[in-house]
Amino acid sequence: MLYLIGLGLADEKDITVKGLEIVKRASRVYLEAYTAILLVEKSQLESFYGREVIIADREMVESASDDILANADKEDVAFLVVGDPFGATTHTDLVLRARALSIPHTSIPNASIISAIGASGLQLYNFGQTISMVFFTDSWRPSSFYARLAENVSLGLHTLVLLDIKVKEPSLEAMARGKIVYEPPRFMTVAECARQMVEVEEEKKEGVCGEKKLAVGAARVGSAEQKFVVGTLEQLCEAEEEMGPPLHSLVLLGWRTHDLERDYLREWALDKDVFDEVWKRDYEGKG
Repeated sequence: MLYLIGLGLADEKDITVKGLEIVKRASRVYLEAYTAILLVEKSQLESFYGREVIIADREMVESASDDILANADKEDVAFLVVGDPFGATTHTDLVLRARALSIPHTSIPNASIISAIGASGLQLYNFGQTISMVFFTDSWRPSSFYARLAENVSLGLHTLVLLDIKVKEPSLEAMARGKIVYEPPRFMTVAECARQMVEVEEEKKEGVCGEKKLAVGAARVGSAEQKFVVGTLEQLCEAEEEMGPPLHSLVLLGWRTHDLERDYLREWALDKDVFDEVWKRDYEGKG
């Protein structure tokens, strides 16, 4: 049996009881380590689980999945996923490969950023489509997210923005020389995301994510060091220090808001006077 097991968001203790029981008896335990990361080291997982954990990087999952699925029709194989098992299409693809080999499979759910972002005080049923923000480069500045963001904004819905991470990414310069060298890990910050959103707005000029829009910066959600910061995108562009270490996410507020959301968010405002002014002008009474 192939088990896809959600680990939650923070540390080794976020796994469910059911998930832990499976990990302890499985023949092999893999940890998917490129669509998201936990806030603790692999060694802490191994100590808590009492098991060796095999890191499954992008190359293994996408190109060597047969190794993961080997003998899973005869023995239990645990595939650990940060957050919820089906937070990325990669995991759906792994299940489809298992099906093609007639390997039985099941999943053990857990908290993901999509549910845990409710800790910000924003009401989950007021969220629209979730979007992803990738690192811009000098030659690549994808703006496909903008259309989905515009749809949410037109409906007054909040938008959760998932921020890019780069783990074990090959260096293009080294590859051009015929070598495989991996770049140091990179994690997009709320400030970087806000700057990229404002840059695209300056090009599109449709009033979707301008610098005066309110947003919530979220850091290390689900952990003891969880933090939320509220401000305009302009303010969040400069909020590197306030947000602290990764992992970060961002929520762009929709105009369909509730007074309870305002009261909850105001506590985390970088500047309460600015928050009050923008809220009254753009959000109050429109929900």
